[in-house]
This record gives sequence, structure tokens and C-alpha cells, in this order.
Amino acid sequence: MTNLNAVDGASLAEEARIEHNDVVIGKATIILRRFVRNKAAVAGLVIFLALTAFSLVGGLFTSWDKATIDPLFIAEPPSSVHWLGTTQAGIDLYAQVVEGTRVSILIGLVVGLLSVLIAAVYGCTMAYYGGRVDKIMLFVLEALIMMPALLVVAVATGSGGGSLRRDAPSWLLLVVVLLVFSWMGTARLIRSLAMSVMQRDFVKAARYMGIPPRRIVWRHLVPNIGSLLVLDVTRGVTAAILAEVAFSFIGIGIRLPDVSLGVLIGQSTAQVSTFPWMFWSPLIVMLLLTGSLAMMNDGLRDAFDPHSSSVGKAKRSQKARAA
Repeated sequence: MTNLNAVDGASLAEEARIEHNDVVIGKATIILRRFVRNKAAVAGLVIFLALTAFSLVGGLFTSWDKATIDPLFIAEPPSSVHWLGTTQAGIDLYAQVVEGTRVSILIGLVVGLLSVLIAAVYGCTMAYYGGRVDKIMLFVLEALIMMPALLVVAVATGSGGGSLRRDAPSWLLLVVVLLVFSWMGTARLIRSLAMSVMQRDFVKAARYMGIPPRRIVWRHLVPNIGSLLVLDVTRGVTAAILAEVAFSFIGIGIRLPDVSLGVLIGQSTAQVSTFPWMFWSPLIVMLLLTGSLAMMNDGLRDAFDPHSSSVGKAKRSQKARAA
């Protein structure tokens, strides 16, 4: 596996000079242009943005909502009245898919972003202080990794949740539980990478100058593992969406009246041969959502890796070719 954090500055600088006639541009601009040259990654970004827009404004194009029952259309296939058909209860499936997509994307973004933030703070703190602090924090981390996530999700979102389950929506409880279990692996990786950064001269100089630990972590450690954090965000969003679908599918995640893609897929699995539109509509949306995130992740990985040739090379200017 290519070390994405050891970015080859010479390669990026050479590419910048080729594109701008020896005028060096920022690393962020180079990474952005490498990402844009990856057609699959751009297609994934467009699909993800389109699905996000669909989840936000898709409900404005229909007069139905996720709870209204149409007694004249019970388990009916797609038609001009109900674009994606109706469920066995007579509820418009298009409205439910819009709501389910919005909930799944919300869960993915919240868990993906916050889990990486927690992992970055925890892992960098372990690497910075080391010694006894590192041992204690590592012990806590290992203890959390050993906890049975499936059992905790079942208790938190099921009847065992008590008053908390009655007062809070099931998707919010699922977000909290996923946050508890989704950051530990990333924190261990960040700890190992941050320890290598701690041996750099600029970090040692900052410590000798008396700069506060918080500033050293945010100014030196976090930026030097930034590529890993960006990739872990996309992976975390994908993992959170798949976890939501899996838990809701087996009945321990989101529960009615809350709706998600996992709930819709789980409810229609038994009737896939009789009412196929109830199964395939949310499944296709879920595949598009996770597939687009996977393409974006691949594009970001190649954009951060200066040795990757999958996104092509910068075009040389006329002046460079003449020389």
C-alpha cells in the first residue's frame, strides 16, 4: 500500500511547473486538478451530489409524504400517480425513498466526519504525550474495540433502550452508537503515523520553543496526516451507510415510523418476487450512493499519491515542448 502521507514534493512541484510555465502553485490546487482529471471520480462526485439534492428537494415534486395512505392504490406498481409505486400499506414509495435517502446520507456524513475528527484528536494526543498517557489511552482504545457493537446497537435502538428509545428518534440513537464504534481503528493508525511525525525536526523545534501542545497537534501533526484523514472521511461515510443498512435490515437499527434505505430494503425482501418495485427502488439508490463514494475515494487516493498514473499526466505547455 502506497504511503499517502509521504507526498513526493518534487513530483508535485514538477507537475505545477509543467502546467503553469515554471510558476509553482499550491499543493491543494495540484491535488484538485489531479482529482478532476479522474473521470470516474468526477462521475462519483456528480452522482453523490445528485442523490444529496434528490434527498433534500425530491419531496417538493410530489404531493405525497412518507406517512400518507392512499386507499385507492394498495401495493400498486409505478404509475403516473405514484412514480415508484406504493407499499402494501398504500404509502407512496417515492416519498419514502426520498426520506430514506436523506436519513442514510445524514447518518453517513455525521458519523463519517465526527468519527475521523475524534480519531484525529485521540490518536494525535496519544502520539504527542506518549509514555503513561499513551499506555492508558491505548488500553481504553483496546477495551472499546473488544465491545460487542451488535449487542449495543440492539439494546440502544430496541425495547431495551427504555425511555431513551421513546424520547429520541431511532436514527439519532444509531448515530451515537456508530460514533462510539467507528473511530477506534482509525485512531490506532493515526497514532502510529503521528508518532513518526513527532520525530521530525520541526515538531521538536516547536516543543523546545514552548508552543502549546494544542497548537502543535493542529498546526503540525494533523496537517501532515491530512491525506489519510480525507480518505478516511469518504470511507467512514460509506461504512456508516452500509452499517445503517445492515442493522436496519436485520431489525435492530432504524425502526418505524423513521424510514431509511435499510428499513425499505428489509421490509421488501420477503416480497421481492411479488412486489419487485418495493425492493429494487431503494436498493438501486443504495448501490448508487455507496458506488459513488467508492469512486470518489479511489479518485482522492490517486490524487494524493504523486506516483499514481491512473489519472494521467499534466499536459506540457508549448514553451516546455519547444525547450
